[in-house]
Amino acid sequence: MRLKFGKRRATDDGLEVTEERGLRTLHLGSRAIQSAMRVSRPWDLELAYTRAMMGFLMFNPMPQEVLMIGLGGGSLAKFIRRQRPQTRVTAVEIDSRVIAAARTHFELPPDDETLSVIEADGALYARQHPGSADVILLDGFDAGNQVEALATQTFYAACRRALKPGGVLAVNLWGRDSEFAEYFARLTRAFDGEVGWISVQDKTNVIVFGFTEPGAAARLDAAWPRLDDLSKRYGLDLRGFARDFQWPTNVAPLLE
Repeated sequence: MRLKFGKRRATDDGLEVTEERGLRTLHLGSRAIQSAMRVSRPWDLELAYTRAMMGFLMFNPMPQEVLMIGLGGGSLAKFIRRQRPQTRVTAVEIDSRVIAAARTHFELPPDDETLSVIEADGALYARQHPGSADVILLDGFDAGNQVEALATQTFYAACRRALKPGGVLAVNLWGRDSEFAEYFARLTRAFDGEVGWISVQDKTNVIVFGFTEPGAAARLDAAWPRLDDLSKRYGLDLRGFARDFQWPTNVAPLLE
């Protein structure tokens, strides 16, 4: 693993960290950006899809336990730790090189009472920890492709079981993936139709939210009065996310 400045070049092990004009990026076996950090603002969320994943705050602004499956550069873990230190974050990452890169090049702090990074199979971890998380943030890509083990019907069902009552799953999907419609259908089945989504950059990414209990639309309506305050507190456009949020009644354009 090497840190390169300027034009990107491949490395022997397939993992590369590059930096250009103050933007540090993580690549894993492809040109796709796995994670990005503005060196001058290491706690910020640089990529639009990561900000959209934080849309779970519209439904649960005070989670106690967040489970991340897929670490990347640790952007979401750092953001939550900075903005909501009361929340305990457990991040599960199968690739030791990714963990090392997050710690060495992306300023992910060491483990403590509110942050735990575990080198393990996220699919297995979810099955082994039912009822353990208020929120699951799932971002499983390898060499620019969805990790199939983190997109099966069985795995999505395990994620639902890993959530506490009232829990929320936020999944990053690539909207142009040839299997996108199937992944979306699996999520819909796993959560009995209690899903919604935010489309990011014309479906480059689609953040799908799964809810363990019905009534998410009503909860979002009830949250509107406090979204301005939450947006200012977290530096996120939660009102914009709420406006863009879609429900299954509008699913046809998503699958086109």
